[in-house]
Amino acid sequence: MEIVQPTEQGISRAIQILHDGGTVAHATETCYGLACDLRNKNAVERLFKQKQRPGDSPVSALFESIDQAKHFTEWNDLADQLAHQHLPGPLTIILPLKHESGLFPTISGGETLGIRISPHPTAMELVKKFGSPISTTSANVHGEPNTYSSDEIVAQFKGDDVPDLILDSGTLEERSSSSVVSVVGESVEIVRKGDLSL
Repeated sequence: MEIVQPTEQGISRAIQILHDGGTVAHATETCYGLACDLRNKNAVERLFKQKQRPGDSPVSALFESIDQAKHFTEWNDLADQLAHQHLPGPLTIILPLKHESGLFPTISGGETLGIRISPHPTAMELVKKFGSPISTTSANVHGEPNTYSSDEIVAQFKGDDVPDLILDSGTLEERSSSSVVSVVGESVEIVRKGDLSL
């Protein structure tokens, strides 16, 4: 497991690893997240294996902007209202996934996709430089606590199959996970309640 600072050189190294099908842990506005290329089936399967995460437990996608998210999902007025009120921020919006999205369907349950836009500068720089959506899921082993430092990530991931790189932004302030809402139908369903007032 390689650990580097989120400098321009460190971000470039992370981009290279993502393009090669690897996984990268990085800071977000809530906790450390784990990124991979969502267009790469092997990369997504490897991320699930590293996290020991059940295959039917989807992860969300990190986008650089609302406009980018619209290219991959069936956007609607409710999503538009929520996005403009709360994004970038600790909110995940679940929307129908476009069939021609090109994203590996395991990460979305097949038909829907969770949308995240993070205000954290490292997360934003990573997805902008990569140029397409990357996974956004907590950088922890399934069932274990969220991680807020590189030391906690190293402590949780053991054996040969571990994240390839950590972009070390130091110890993060402990915050609640993002709020998750579904706007697949004509109403807002709260899937997970975070700190946001919705």
